[in-house]
This record gives sequence, C-alpha cells and structure tokens, in this order.
Amino acid sequence: MSAAFTISHADASPFAGEGLRAFFEYRGLGIAEATDGRFGAQVIRAVPGRKSPGEWHSHRLEFQMVYVTKGWVLFEYEGEGEHLLRAGSCVLQPPGIRHRELRHSDDMELIEITAPATFETDPEEGPEKS
Repeated sequence: MSAAFTISHADASPFAGEGLRAFFEYRGLGIAEATDGRFGAQVIRAVPGRKSPGEWHSHRLEFQMVYVTKGWVLFEYEGEGEHLLRAGSCVLQPPGIRHRELRHSDDMELIEITAPATFETDPEEGPEKS
C-alpha cells in the first residue's frame, strides 16, 4: 500500500460549499488523491447563520475520526447520548453508528479523517428512547 507525497496549504486550497451538508464548507487536504481514495482528510467549517436540521444518519465506512480545532459542535450518538465537542476534542465514530449533529457555533471548524475517502451516508430513524 503506497501513497504519494502531498502538502496542502490553506491559501492554495479554498473552502467549497459542495459537500455532505449545506450548513458546512469543506476543504480537502489532498489525502484522497495521494492514497487513491483509501483515506480522506478534510477541514470542515460552519457556514455562519446556517443551522443543522439534526437528522439521524449513519456512514458506510471503515474509519471516521473528528478533531475540533475551533468553536464547538453538539453531536448525539446512538447508545452514547449527547456530547459537546469543543476545540481540542476528538471523537472516533465507529462504522455505522447512528448519530446526528444538533448544533454548532458559527466559528466551528474541525478536521475529519476517514477510510475510505468517499463513502455512502444513509438517513436513519432515531433510536428508541427508553
């Protein structure tokens, strides 16, 4: 398994609105291209004034890690409850875990690392409340 050498500079790779969620902007870090799609890494930031609809979903992937660099984001995970992640927080989301993003600060920014780089997202029913 090989990978190409790559460097991503913020001033050379702008954020784009094309991504999974309309209330976020995304900046790819070149990892998908360097690893032939085996891994992905991107910076995700909030679009000020846009809110999450809080929809339950899951992802079909092998690995997903999120590290918050600025602001805060509130996630809810099936079987784990609500968790407020703030700058310096890191979460490993197991494959297929049902979750939703409830709220975030307007200055929220995070790094997401996944395997593979491209994956399917499935809408889900919320878990049963006990």
